[in-house]
Amino acid sequence: MQENKRTLPMSVQDFEKLREANCVYVDKTEYIYTLVHDVAQFFLSRPRRFGKSLLLSTMKSYWEGKKELFSGLAIEKLEAENKDAWQPHPVFYFDFNGENYHQIFVEKVLISHLKRWEKHYEITDDSETLGERFQNLLMKVSEKTGRRCVVLVDEYDKPLLDLVDDPERQEHNKAVFKGFFSNLKNCDAYVRFVFITGVTKFHKVSIFSDLNQLRDISLNEDFSGICGITDGELRKYFTPEISAMGKKRKISEEECLQKLKIQYDGYRFHQDGVNVYNPYSLINAFCNREFGSYWFETGTPTFLLKRLKEMNFEPHRFTDRTLYANASMLKDYSAENPDPIPLLYQTGYLTITDFDEDDQEYTLAFPNQEVKYGFLENLMPEYVEDCGSGSGIDIFTFRRYIKQGNLEKIRDVLITIFARISYPGTKAEDPFENYFQAVIWLVFTLLGQYADCEIHTFSGRIDCRVLTPKYIYLFEFKRDKTAQEALEQIDTKDYALPFQADSRKLFKIGVSFDSKERKLADWKVAE
Repeated sequence: MQENKRTLPMSVQDFEKLREANCVYVDKTEYIYTLVHDVAQFFLSRPRRFGKSLLLSTMKSYWEGKKELFSGLAIEKLEAENKDAWQPHPVFYFDFNGENYHQIFVEKVLISHLKRWEKHYEITDDSETLGERFQNLLMKVSEKTGRRCVVLVDEYDKPLLDLVDDPERQEHNKAVFKGFFSNLKNCDAYVRFVFITGVTKFHKVSIFSDLNQLRDISLNEDFSGICGITDGELRKYFTPEISAMGKKRKISEEECLQKLKIQYDGYRFHQDGVNVYNPYSLINAFCNREFGSYWFETGTPTFLLKRLKEMNFEPHRFTDRTLYANASMLKDYSAENPDPIPLLYQTGYLTITDFDEDDQEYTLAFPNQEVKYGFLENLMPEYVEDCGSGSGIDIFTFRRYIKQGNLEKIRDVLITIFARISYPGTKAEDPFENYFQAVIWLVFTLLGQYADCEIHTFSGRIDCRVLTPKYIYLFEFKRDKTAQEALEQIDTKDYALPFQADSRKLFKIGVSFDSKERKLADWKVAE
């Protein structure tokens, strides 16, 4: 049991609750000070579980004038000389979380919000449309209170992302938004501040096409650290947790920091911006004192995985640094766009790793190991049926055989895996080669620290190299050729040469696949 355990904000998204419970709070109020003293209205895109809801809740408390909650925080000092600070404003907070939009129409959520606010401000309205009703609410409340209104919209795109597989209903929700939020533009005289968040910025949704006054800060360097936790914040706010976790895992604090960085850091929302950790994963790691995979426990990107498979996307591109996008692709998501890369970026599965100033082009990759292995583990069942944990052909079982040097079991797992590849059909033009290569890459990449795929050597490129504490495996795969030919390539290209002085046992393995029969056809091993 931990001594002097502090209260961490595990799943706490309400700022008032967090402060009253004396939870550890990473102070982001300097960003809020900058935003609320600007005349612009804002949009911010960040992945799920990245602190957007807490950010908006903090803004809500600020605009409601709850000064006592901000004691000791940056904004308290920044507002010290401002006589107009902490004046309560009417706040209209739209929260689109917590609903299944396959089962509920977005109008019901909007009506529920409007009824509550109309009751609170004692306003009646007989407008014909929800948009007019919202506009009248803003005008009447502003006139009644003598203060301009604040509009905060949390996860506006959930009613759209929930319906990626139901285009007709998604278009309906887009139309509802068009009739509702576009009225904000006509209420500028009654609105003091607008801040909208989401995972994606849907192209041609009226929030953005009609509200052209919204300033998108999603790729702005100055706000790159507004959500998430930076290296400096990690060391400043979580030293006791780092120390406790290091003691539990029997590693030094610096080793603990390095493991945390590899597992949860790496998100970058501007080429020159700060790197940030996923706060949800980091807090969970501290609470459990384990380097687990927490982000994927909150939901898997099923529609993204299916789309990748349907378009014959080559999974090895994820680590070949061949994923590119420009700024407009990263900011705007269009359901009609067959390229999944922008959506993978906006939803947090990819992040910025490099930027070409001349071509204005971003290079994208997985941000960290939690995302990389979590995503690939979820992608694997899209290609291989019944390969989950405990199936006998799951990656954990395969990894165990690799570490044991059990060649017979390794072969049996590969035979079974390729017998269960879920091809899209039986036509001659089915992309066997893409599936064949994808499954090989996925299987060996999921071995993690032990495996490297398509390794360049001085004499060529070996398909796969697996290094364990006791064994070295050199795999060469051939399609519609013999395993002996694969084995001979390992020798003629001297792939084993770098390991001549290595004390570990080395296996050279040639594997042949039959594209007609769609199976592992031959296997030969040489030591």
